[in-house]
Amino acid sequence: MTRAQAEKLLSLPDIETLKGKRDRALLALFVSAGLRREELATLLRDQMQQRDGRWCLVDLVGKGGRVRTVAIPDWTHQTVALWLEAMPIKEGPVLGKVNKGGRFVGAGMSAPSIYSVVVEYAERLGVEFRPHDLRRTYGKLAHKGGAKIEQIQLSYGHASLTTTERYLGIEQDLEGRPCDHLGLTTV
Repeated sequence: MTRAQAEKLLSLPDIETLKGKRDRALLALFVSAGLRREELATLLRDQMQQRDGRWCLVDLVGKGGRVRTVAIPDWTHQTVALWLEAMPIKEGPVLGKVNKGGRFVGAGMSAPSIYSVVVEYAERLGVEFRPHDLRRTYGKLAHKGGAKIEQIQLSYGHASLTTTERYLGIEQDLEGRPCDHLGLTTV
């Protein structure tokens, strides 16, 4: 997904409604933190903390039981905070269930429910994608914006840099050769 598509996606939920607030928070966490569905489904309020002056999702347990911390932008924190303020339960899971009538009906969401929300917005946007594609979008946009691949790897929780490279679709670029950035001019 391109940056423009991601921005359009994040603007689709109607934040005047409870469902819209929840959905924008859900989409923002995918796009700006690169989470897996299961990680988002189990994310707790108290895992959103400030570290070194930045908002982070702490103690995320990913595949292989690897624990990591992922920084989130201020706009994501504000988006999630707007949802959390509207939620009647003040502890536990970040996400919650909203019925078709727009009423809060319980804390937490399952991974399949999260999947359904993402598919709903993919259809509205007119672009085919699934939750894992939003995870890839996070890495690709971060990499294109200049983030170091090792930092993206840590955010993803990948054990291998090769896995991160596959996610990002990185191939050798002979135009931007590393040797051109050495700063050496002698023979």
